[in-house]
Amino acid sequence: MKIRAYFKDNLYKILVFIICYIINLLIFLAFKVNKQVIISSSFIYIICLLLIFLIPYFRKRKFYNDLLANIDSLDKSYLVLETLSKPEFYEGELLVSALYEINKSMNENVKLIEDHLQDFKEYIEMWIHEVKIPLSTLVLISNNHKDQFDQKIKLQLKRLEDYVDQVLYYARSENAEKDYLIKEVDLSLVIKNVGLKNMDEILENKIDYIVENTSYKVLTDSKWLEFILGQIVNNSIKYKKNSDKSYIKIFVQDEEDKTILIVEDNGIGIKNSDLKQVFDKSFTGENGRNTNQSTGMGLYIAKNMCKKLGHKIDIESIYNEYTKVYITFAKNKYYDVVK
Repeated sequence: MKIRAYFKDNLYKILVFIICYIINLLIFLAFKVNKQVIISSSFIYIICLLLIFLIPYFRKRKFYNDLLANIDSLDKSYLVLETLSKPEFYEGELLVSALYEINKSMNENVKLIEDHLQDFKEYIEMWIHEVKIPLSTLVLISNNHKDQFDQKIKLQLKRLEDYVDQVLYYARSENAEKDYLIKEVDLSLVIKNVGLKNMDEILENKIDYIVENTSYKVLTDSKWLEFILGQIVNNSIKYKKNSDKSYIKIFVQDEEDKTILIVEDNGIGIKNSDLKQVFDKSFTGENGRNTNQSTGMGLYIAKNMCKKLGHKIDIESIYNEYTKVYITFAKNKYYDVVK
């Protein structure tokens, strides 16, 4: 709270005070009051003027300075009301009362919106589960009657199933901690499941699915890790080169304090200008615009889920040469001791 701004805001009071002083001075002169009395009364007027403005200023300054400082220091500024001490002046009490009512109204509206979102989320999840039943049935029928179903139809069914899964995991990702269970998981089994799920597309695109040195156990949720790895493998298939020597190579680097799962492909790669944004929501980049197959959501959800699971995901690529995705699992030494 700046004193110059405070005095400027109260300038009209100063002007009124000066006018009153001039009138009083004229009255003294009209009645030929002694000079010493005039000087003494003028001095008293000045002291009174200073006290009238300085006392309220210092009473208010601490409250408003604390208010502004707390707003700047808080990540969530709307919680500032909880940090304020009770003001010792009426305007401050009015302000705190108004902030309380505003905060109360905001909380009520946020709760209402959260309830609506939760209802919508539950509906979406229910709808997805219902849609997955006929989809899974169609996939099963197509696999059991291969002679009656064109391979392109099977691939489109698989793609549709992947998009439905993506919606489901995205809907759950905001409250994923309620949906996952951290335990020891064999990476080779997860990689095998991802390969089987994408087998038709891998064969259709003539891609070598190479798995080396993956018999390691990490602490994670197998279902979520399978989804994350599936998104990475799908991207490798989607952005392959028009070549007969395409491959997806999955292997593990085991270090003292961490285990790193690496997915490498020799596809079209990612331009350096796009590399920093590949994990951004809905970002498709130049590759996505060229292929018209990208939603820009897969890697975003994967990054979000890795963060919640306590893993780290990074990507490295040279355009038209290769792409490598690294998923890093920290080792829990305490778990090693007590398991």
